[in-house]
Amino acid sequence: MAYLDLEHPFAAPATSRQSADAPAAPAFSALEWSVIAVARRDKISSLSEPGPVSRAFGGLFGLGRTSRLAEPKLETLRRLAVHAWRRGYALPASEVAAFLTAGFSMAQAELLVASVTGGTVGSLAWKIAA
Repeated sequence: MAYLDLEHPFAAPATSRQSADAPAAPAFSALEWSVIAVARRDKISSLSEPGPVSRAFGGLFGLGRTSRLAEPKLETLRRLAVHAWRRGYALPASEVAAFLTAGFSMAQAELLVASVTGGTVGSLAWKIAA
């Protein structure tokens, strides 16, 4: 006997269409999402290693620099997130390669950039050009 839900005729079926062998959708953990959110305030300059003069002035005048994350995988995520926040889809190939080497997937990189830009890359480019 079949059941026809007349109140919600276009609702998705109750069971998932994915098979048990299909890979799960790419996602980040809560900690990784917080790293992505914190990277919003970082500048591109936070990714480069400061030179000796910069370190000397920092020590002399108490100018702090953005500290790196202790875990290498999270630092790689932060680096790609900083590029995504600042440049959208224009990610350096070396950063993407490091992201993939750290154990993330290309689908996660796309999810990161899409969530950071909000799907408004076209309007963002318009604001930069104007």
